[in-house]
Amino acid sequence: MRVYLPSTLNGLARILRDRELGPVPLTAYAVTPALREWYASADLEELEYAAMSDAAKASLRLLAADPEAPSRRVVIAAEVPDTLVTSVVGDLVDADDRAVVRISETIPFSRIVSGHIDDAEAEPDVRAARAAIEAADAGDDDAMFTVDGAAGHDLMWYATQELRHLVP
Repeated sequence: MRVYLPSTLNGLARILRDRELGPVPLTAYAVTPALREWYASADLEELEYAAMSDAAKASLRLLAADPEAPSRRVVIAAEVPDTLVTSVVGDLVDADDRAVVRISETIPFSRIVSGHIDDAEAEPDVRAARAAIEAADAGDDDAMFTVDGAAGHDLMWYATQELRHLVP
């Protein structure tokens, strides 16, 4: 199963150093039955984009928690065995979490298929969004608008061998 894991550039540096994603359980985003039901008219590519977008928003929460991290959202795409993936739909707090899954084992670097990272042009909007994400999660309309400003930037695609050139 293809999963999308939120991270930061500092987190990516740890992944590259440790050659794995952990510790477990890992929260990731994937094309779940709940996501398919909610977005019934979408094809697989659109569903994967929706899951990756949810992971990018989760990356903002990680950025808010790490003031030292550069203001760029990071999403790691990996292929993991279905047996390691558990849907959390029954535990949902928010209907926007239709794509959330838990991964029960560390993910070796060999399972990473790509990285998706903001370019430098997105940094001002990501910086504003990381400061506003908590208020947006609480329902503040102005903060949601600010977070949507970051979501308006497409993440750039990087092959695994390119990732080492992106870390601070």
